[in-house]
Amino acid sequence: MSKAGRLVVLVSGSGTNLQALLDASADPAYGARVVAVGADREGIAGLARATRAQVPTFVEKLGDHPTRADWDAAIAARIAAYEPDLVVSAGFMKILGTPTLQAFPVLNTHPALLPSFPGAHGVRDALAHGVKVTGCTVMLADEGIDTGPIVAQEAVPVLPDDDEAVLHERIKTVERRLLVDIVGRMAREGWTVSGRTVRIGNQSGGEST
Repeated sequence: MSKAGRLVVLVSGSGTNLQALLDASADPAYGARVVAVGADREGIAGLARATRAQVPTFVEKLGDHPTRADWDAAIAARIAAYEPDLVVSAGFMKILGTPTLQAFPVLNTHPALLPSFPGAHGVRDALAHGVKVTGCTVMLADEGIDTGPIVAQEAVPVLPDDDEAVLHERIKTVERRLLVDIVGRMAREGWTVSGRTVRIGNQSGGEST
């Protein structure tokens, strides 16, 4: 049974999911706190949010390393320095490599109901397919693209006049709430993984993450 008290959050942009986690973790009853925020680029709003919250930050740019493997090792080392119980990929636009995935549980989100519409254009692809319901997924990341064990999902209706931007904003509102809820529950109650099944809380069966 794993628990997640110390969070390292990774961002690449505005950091709205990060802000939701910072706001939630201000309450000691939430059970988790953000101990560091990492990014793959400088000058982004997500880093500014962390600085305002007096949370340590680090930047590990892919272009500063001769190979992707070197970057994978470097960012894993930066994360490890903060001894996290859980890493949250909150709009982080790089795929994390084996050094990070083997060392820490990594939680990720996706703006569709996986396994439907994985990849970078989940909202666009759902609209193009004509679905009437889409949503968001919180998953434990693995080495594939949106293929890890699913922790939680929530449906979002597709309305007749939706375009990609409008639908994505409605999904992100649900995604922020769901992510905050799941991180808090994992922190307070622990979780187990058995195959592709993730269970939060003191339930029988499963292997510790």
